[in-house]
Amino acid sequence: MDFIQNNGSCLCRKGCCRHNNKLHTYDWLSDIPEAEQVTDFVEVQFKNIRKGYYINDSKIPLEKGDIVAVEAAPGHDIGTVSLTGKLVELQMRKNNIRRDNGDIKHIYRIARQSDLDKYAEAKAREYETMIRSRRIAADLGLAMKIGDVEYQGDGNKAIFYYIADERVDFRQLIKVLAETFRVRIEMKQIGSRQEAGRIGGIGPCGRELCCSSWMTNFVSVATDAARFQDISINPQKLAGQCAKLKCCFNYEVDAYVEAQKQVPSRKVQLETEEHTYYHFKTDVFKKEITYSTDKVMAINSVTISSARAFEVIALNRKGIKPKSLAAGAASETRAQQDQDTRDILGDSVSRFDTAGKKKRKRSGKSKVQHVSGKNRPEKAVGETPSGRRPHPNNPPSPKNNRATHAKQKN
Repeated sequence: MDFIQNNGSCLCRKGCCRHNNKLHTYDWLSDIPEAEQVTDFVEVQFKNIRKGYYINDSKIPLEKGDIVAVEAAPGHDIGTVSLTGKLVELQMRKNNIRRDNGDIKHIYRIARQSDLDKYAEAKAREYETMIRSRRIAADLGLAMKIGDVEYQGDGNKAIFYYIADERVDFRQLIKVLAETFRVRIEMKQIGSRQEAGRIGGIGPCGRELCCSSWMTNFVSVATDAARFQDISINPQKLAGQCAKLKCCFNYEVDAYVEAQKQVPSRKVQLETEEHTYYHFKTDVFKKEITYSTDKVMAINSVTISSARAFEVIALNRKGIKPKSLAAGAASETRAQQDQDTRDILGDSVSRFDTAGKKKRKRSGKSKVQHVSGKNRPEKAVGETPSGRRPHPNNPPSPKNNRATHAKQKN
């Protein structure tokens, strides 16, 4: 497999291994040679999650991982080729980027050493610029937070990403920043989730943040999603690194909603001759409900299936109170446990073969019984016991015709 080195990181040209860029796209068409010649458009990735689509009208041979100089306004920018071929058209269609748009820019060349040196110098100033810009915004009394700064490849332009809850008038801020850093200033507002995606990190699950690895569209998350999944409403546990509700709450909420339709409501009380039972907890996927005689504590708790719970509810509506809440549920639970714990490895491998042989033997016997008895046809004159007529030149042997020898002796 063909690997390349890019700033000390290992990239794969065929797209079958993990890239070092955020929000990378797996090239599942990399093994098809014809897919590379479909389009001249190329996907170029810059710092963090910023991507752009450029046209390679000069027919420069490009592969994933190549560092190129692309058109910018003004000057040029430096980025890494992240995708080529047919898959670029699919990504452009997904992001609603039209090919006939006049804003499509061009690829100039593969980056030279002088371009890389200037790019490294501009990158080294980003952190210092971000710290100073935060101080300037605080001095001007602006209710905003500058989360990241990205310099253009030639160092003539800087993009300031900021977060603000309300509308901010940063006209004075732009003038001060332009005089301080002597570059062209561009301001872009982002949300808290997008900021976490740009910075990156490890989530409480131990994996890379979804917003920095594969998520591109951010959907609002409600606290009802946590309630449906029986997650404790604790702000410290519900919030992610962006201080918003975790996006992963939306992943399984639909499965929980569908599963809860098959269990009774938690507000329903079950009446028996002994006690009144209240809902304590529910395992929606096992369809098991635990009821208690106390509303707060687990006192005389009984765990029954959802089918038994619906059965008791139906009896209570008719005015009937069963003797026990678990009556009729013990046999169901025992049968379910026997079915779940049955080990198929203890069964014989040839158990189906023996059954087939028995069926064949029975079918053979039935054929013999059908021929023998009353339904058997009468034997012709001179016919042997096997049912065949002897040939004139080969009369039946005495061994085979015992009846003939018996008549001769008599």
